[in-house]
Amino acid sequence: MNIYLSFLQSKINHSIPAYSFWEYYIKNGIVEGGDEWQEGEVDWAEGLLYTLDKTKLAQWKTETWEKTVKDIQLKHNKKPISCFLSYLYPHQVEEQAIREIQKMGIPCVNFFCDNVREFTSAPKEFAVFDLNWVPEYKALTLYKKAGHQYIHLPMPMWVEPKNRNLPTIETNGVSFIGSVDVQRVLLFEEAVKKGLQINIYGKGWKDERVETIIHEKNIDKSGVKQTLVNQMVFLKRFGLAGFFRKMSQRNLQFNPSTNLEKSLKGKLTFEDYVTITKESAVTLGVNRYPSYHYPLNSPNTYSRLRDIEAPMLGACYLTEWTEGIDELYEVGKEIEVYSNGEDLKEKANELLADKQKRMALRQVGQERALKQHSIHASLKKVNLTFK
Repeated sequence: MNIYLSFLQSKINHSIPAYSFWEYYIKNGIVEGGDEWQEGEVDWAEGLLYTLDKTKLAQWKTETWEKTVKDIQLKHNKKPISCFLSYLYPHQVEEQAIREIQKMGIPCVNFFCDNVREFTSAPKEFAVFDLNWVPEYKALTLYKKAGHQYIHLPMPMWVEPKNRNLPTIETNGVSFIGSVDVQRVLLFEEAVKKGLQINIYGKGWKDERVETIIHEKNIDKSGVKQTLVNQMVFLKRFGLAGFFRKMSQRNLQFNPSTNLEKSLKGKLTFEDYVTITKESAVTLGVNRYPSYHYPLNSPNTYSRLRDIEAPMLGACYLTEWTEGIDELYEVGKEIEVYSNGEDLKEKANELLADKQKRMALRQVGQERALKQHSIHASLKKVNLTFK
């Protein structure tokens, strides 16, 4: 396949949540599978900056898509392009440009990974794509209801071949790597209260106050004049029920307890990240997330990128159960799952006491992830869709 990529590429480090790893994963995964990728000289990530500035967004879309369509036409004439593969948010989509690409005989596929977190219905802007790559099992009903064309495939994850060896030693007990959020705090507080010892690494865990504020992306907090606009954006996203949940949580604080503080180990370098993931006796995944769509004590879940990455690295992986996880792995043979803090403690301790099972999970889980959940395997399924 010769794939034209629009996967949040940028040569500038924009002040928005991490995005550059997607380009790294998808490009390396394409090449390893024996395929090729093409790209244009445009800044796709820049489009994420202009969700509230309609003028700048319109300018960005016009310039970016005009360049892209012309570049695709030029490259397609020299060597046929198999598909246009993008990671676009709804506001970045330019329907007419997509139609122009499709007229060249090039199918257009859009990947989006935060459907469950971001949407209550599949965006109408995504209807133009020949195929939507949907990784979350819970999001499939949204696309089916909307009538959009979709395919259910794993998160596109790639790890370096040098990091695919199974560890020969275990240097850590139970470990979790990830930034702090209120749902993770509540989960781990319950587990450590039950007696589980966890090593927790990542950003924000040692800050003085854990905010209950939820990922309020696109809300500008600068200036009193923005208050009304901010409230309208919030209400559009979370509704009245979400607004009342926000108000009820406004003065709540979830500072880590003394017991949990003992588990906090700080941030890691990338090299240490890989080592801890691989060599911990048990590596944890957490699939719940903060959202004003749900009560604080009853969070929603969906399978995350770590559910693909950790097994690929050869981890003994224990992750939070969510719908669809048993379609990715055979639970009990390739990975293990838990459902709450009590269950987390019990499953982790069972694994700590059974080295033979830990080694089996590492080997079989890694084989499944690398063979069936690779970017190459997913792109083969996409390609077959258009044949």
